[in-house]
Amino acid sequence: MTPVKASQADDLLPPLVAVSVFLAFALAYFLSALIRAVTATLSPVLSAELSLQASDLGLLAGGYFFGFALTQLPLGSWLDRFGPRRVILAFLGVAVLGCAAFAMATSFSGLLAARVLTGMGVSACLMAPLTGYRRWLLPATQLRANSWMLMTGSLGMVASTLPVQWLMPVLGWRGLFWSLAALVLLSMLVLAALVPRWRKEPSAVVAAPEASGYGAIWRHPYFRQLAPIGFINYGGMVAVQTLWAGPWMVQVAGYTPQSAAFGLFAINLCMLLSFWLWGMVNPHLSRRGIPAERLIAWGLPLSFVVLVSIVVLGPRAGWPLWAAFCVSSTFVSLSQPAVALALPAAAAGRALSAYNLVIFAGVFLVQWAIGGLVDAFALLGWDTVARFRGAITVFGLCCASAYGVFLLGYRRQRAAPGG
Repeated sequence: MTPVKASQADDLLPPLVAVSVFLAFALAYFLSALIRAVTATLSPVLSAELSLQASDLGLLAGGYFFGFALTQLPLGSWLDRFGPRRVILAFLGVAVLGCAAFAMATSFSGLLAARVLTGMGVSACLMAPLTGYRRWLLPATQLRANSWMLMTGSLGMVASTLPVQWLMPVLGWRGLFWSLAALVLLSMLVLAALVPRWRKEPSAVVAAPEASGYGAIWRHPYFRQLAPIGFINYGGMVAVQTLWAGPWMVQVAGYTPQSAAFGLFAINLCMLLSFWLWGMVNPHLSRRGIPAERLIAWGLPLSFVVLVSIVVLGPRAGWPLWAAFCVSSTFVSLSQPAVALALPAAAAGRALSAYNLVIFAGVFLVQWAIGGLVDAFALLGWDTVARFRGAITVFGLCCASAYGVFLLGYRRQRAAPGG
């Protein structure tokens, strides 16, 4: 594990301050996850009101991730230069505008533009705290904080299901987005009050020009080893959790919108518990010297077994199997803090943002591609169940291929001297 240098030790936060900073960031990330996942719950309403097809739903949900991906490279440089506090406050101001624009939209193009804007605005909600944690927390604590931030995101996704379904008769989807805009404003006030200012490292001032860019990060062998599973497997897990599990339950398994909302609630609750458990065990695994890539190599194939079961069972595959797929895919979430720890602390923002770009580019592509495949198989005369089965089969084959590329790199690393 990366040792703590004297300059880094000066930045370590006292325990009570670290907890308050974590909670401030967690509130913002909770809201970003709620905003991200709410389209799955709203998909029946939006489809009926705006006559959206499966590919439109995929593009609408993917628009959020497209906006998210657009900002990742400048975001990483800004985080390293200006620090988490200044960057996240500026970005969340854009998220407020995006939520307001979605609430006022009257067409699919308006909704799509608002989702892109919102995705850009919340794109710092995970990268900002992880960049701060790289300097403010010890390595083992960073792994726990990362898992518990993801747990907070799962809590936001839980809130996007049944609670949103219950609020819809009261607020409507437009009122819901006005409320989200107000809550994001509140989170900005909390962050401004609790998050410490950024201390620039002297070494960052005299670094070579290329040290502030992304070339060394893209070329880093560890980054390249984890990129394929970040793009397909991690991106696919988020794509399923935030969109396609819902339409599958309604159109394939025959759920009502209300029962599908309960299914999404249960899936996200399982994810919440999974990330809580990872946060509990990660420090122990770190102390025992078990690397993230070994856990990924052992555990990720479980998700392929679940996907095969889903395709085979078809209409009998309800939310429990989709929950099992998402939970068994959480092994790949260990790759995110591992990438940050593999590179210098001064490059943490760029390393995390570059990897996040890989993940969310994958989310955008998978969400859109599954919808496109569902519509394309209709041209072959397939019924709804066969279309969804075919799309998930293609997705599963892509997941297995990405894992195969990762496994080859992992085996080469272990075979190398000192591996």
